[in-house]
Amino acid sequence: MMLDAIDRALINRLQDGVALHPSPFDGIAAELSITVDDLLRRLQCLKEAGAITRFGPFFDAAAMGGAFCLCAMNVPAARFEEVCGRVNAFPEVAHNYQREHSLNMWFVLATEDAVAITETADAIERATGLPVMRFPKLREFFIGFRVAA
Repeated sequence: MMLDAIDRALINRLQDGVALHPSPFDGIAAELSITVDDLLRRLQCLKEAGAITRFGPFFDAAAMGGAFCLCAMNVPAARFEEVCGRVNAFPEVAHNYQREHSLNMWFVLATEDAVAITETADAIERATGLPVMRFPKLREFFIGFRVAA
């Protein structure tokens, strides 16, 4: 999919946040000189084409009193799909990515507290028979993303 100037501007604008408002896209559509229907259609097309993988709120579990942890597993290639299904069945798994590395499955756990991180990771180990490496956040970084105009 080739992104046009409006697609690029839309992606960049969404990086700045969306207002908590009954009509959150009205202002953004006006900024881009397009209709809300066009904006929503473009988001759907970007997602279907794989230009964006998700569009939705980002909740800081720790700021809300919860906990989260980056986790990784070394999953045998022959079991990857099966293990992925088992891991993704846990509602605490925020997202799951395959990587080309010995630790080839990476996911984030988001729970109500730190104890639940341990409990969930332990349950995933029991469900898969594989160890879960845990990488708790020590420091937060925000890496802005912009698409060249």
